[in-house]
Order: sequence, then structure tokens, then C-alpha cells
Amino acid sequence: MIDLFQYGDFKSHAGLSLRWKIECDGISDNEWGCISEMILDYEKRPFFKAIGIPRGGEPLARKLDKYASNNSDDSVLVVDDVYTTGTSFKNYISQIGYDYPYNNFIKWVVFARQATKDNINALFTMPEKI
Repeated sequence: MIDLFQYGDFKSHAGLSLRWKIECDGISDNEWGCISEMILDYEKRPFFKAIGIPRGGEPLARKLDKYASNNSDDSVLVVDDVYTTGTSFKNYISQIGYDYPYNNFIKWVVFARQATKDNINALFTMPEKI
């Protein structure tokens, strides 16, 4: 069993030093299903398909993709597990933007270590440090 919350010395995708992390490999398949339903309670826009940012967003995307409209006129839902700076979203969307030239993306993350930018929605956001 993996601890969801871990304390130690870690590096973020953007290269930041972190004292703790949220290890989403500790989330079960059933929990990913619940998280997808929680997001759908808030996200009412139809989406063509769900795509997960490798590697963390992939389990969530698999659960959300069953709700995809398969209508190519709808937005693409891009998801990830943890948001730290937004670098993963920027990098990934710049890579897949060629496949979806209108940059018509809906963006969701489960946990945000800080307030998000660039229209990224977060299910859970850490408070601002005081």
C-alpha cells in the first residue's frame, strides 16, 4: 500500500524542491471512479474525449472518457492528478495542440498545491501560505 501524502525531499515536474507530495499512485481504481464523478458534478460542458497528462492524469482520463461525447466539435478534456506550477499542462497542451488545432481544451486537476492559472479547474486547492 502506498501513502497518498508523503513527507520528504522531492522535485516537481518544473524542478522545484518540495517538502511533501501527493502520491496519486496510492489512489485505487474505485477512488478514481469517484473522483471522476465528483468532477462531473461541476463540469457540465460536453467534451469530445478525455486525455490524461502522462503519467499522473491517465487513470482519471480513463474514467472520464466513458462520458465523452465523441463529437469532434466539442472541447477536449485534459486532466492531471496534481498541479504545482502549471508547467505540465503548458508542455502537454503544446505537444497535443497539433492534433487539436483550435486549442479548445477544458482543463481539470484533482489536487492543486496553489491557486491555478490558465483556466485550469481544481477539485481540491491548498490554501495560500501565510
